[in-house]
Amino acid sequence: MELGNHLEADKELDEISPEMRAHPDVLEIRWQIYAKEKRWPACEQIGHAIIEADPNRPSGWLKQAAALRQQGKFKDAYANLYVVFDDFPDNWHVPYDLARYSSLLGEFDEAKAWFKKAIAIEEKTVQKLGIDDPDLKPMWDSFQTPI
Repeated sequence: MELGNHLEADKELDEISPEMRAHPDVLEIRWQIYAKEKRWPACEQIGHAIIEADPNRPSGWLKQAAALRQQGKFKDAYANLYVVFDDFPDNWHVPYDLARYSSLLGEFDEAKAWFKKAIAIEEKTVQKLGIDDPDLKPMWDSFQTPI
């Protein structure tokens, strides 16, 4: 993956012993490979497998939600993360993605509230990402006053 060859990385993962293929670290790499190939239903399943293997790992929840988002299942993506928000109070990705999904659902006040929570955790990174994030554009547009 680090060399930019996701197909070769996928072959290498197949050489890992079957019992280690279910390790969350291995699953996360497999998710990245499938995401490059836009295999979102498979990514959703991998995200679920990461959650099953280690529910205290925020990346499983985030990856499953991202796969749902890519399939246009914004409500499911939101619900997936909403239930674990309190479990990861120091992870800015969770409220940031909740802001994105709220924005895509047209819930702009809620999106703004989530965005503020993400900023409270990691101000500079969130502000930088949020400016050009296409998922947040509906939220930003909703706050502009027409001339």
